[in-house]
Amino acid sequence: MNAVRAIPGTWGGAGGTVPGSPDGWQVVIMAKEPRPGEVKTRLCPPLSPPQAATLAAAALADTMAAVAASAAKRSALVLDGAAGPWVRPGLEVIAQRQGDFGTRLAHALDDAWAGCQLPVLVVGMDTPQLEPSLLDQVAARLLAPGCDAVLGPALDGGFWVLGTRRPVPGMFEGVPMSSSGTGAAQLRRLTSLGLRCNLAPELHDVDEFADALAVARTAPLTRFAAAVRALSQRADIRAAVRT
Repeated sequence: MNAVRAIPGTWGGAGGTVPGSPDGWQVVIMAKEPRPGEVKTRLCPPLSPPQAATLAAAALADTMAAVAASAAKRSALVLDGAAGPWVRPGLEVIAQRQGDFGTRLAHALDDAWAGCQLPVLVVGMDTPQLEPSLLDQVAARLLAPGCDAVLGPALDGGFWVLGTRRPVPGMFEGVPMSSSGTGAAQLRRLTSLGLRCNLAPELHDVDEFADALAVARTAPLTRFAAAVRALSQRADIRAAVRT
């Protein structure tokens, strides 16, 4: 994926206007309600389902805060489950539609575009280290001349962000989700549709507890890191991690 040609562009800053974007851009957060037994199940063990849900809630809170502090003109939470008081004020909530994850992503783009016809970045809830300035930078790359889409690879072989100037039919067709080859397959699919793609920086996403520990170390001031530290102090979890 690193062989993709970089597209020149000016990087934007948090809270400012992204160069080349007179009308702005939007962010969609793909998320699940942080309900025990339904989220971050790969953290169990060493965590219990309620503990995994606590980490998921913290990661989602960090993500919503980063999006709110970015230069995005509009932001929406495309949610699998029921909204609660944990939803950040001002964040539009859109119900996730049914289907496999690729289908859900496609529908999320369509639904976001129907509500606001601005270029869109889609992120998940697995990168709580996400900063507003990084979102602004990725948006600037998407909006640079000669770019149609942007993809941010994840350390596990997936991707943490996908951006597009507008929804394109078939963007996720044939892409195997949740595998070590998802990111590379997604990039091939975008380029096969004739889309000129740029890459965003790689991030470490959270799948297993070792990932949670690593991400917490890189972003120690986040809610997620505080939750990881609290859980790591439990003797039962420390013992499970050592084994």
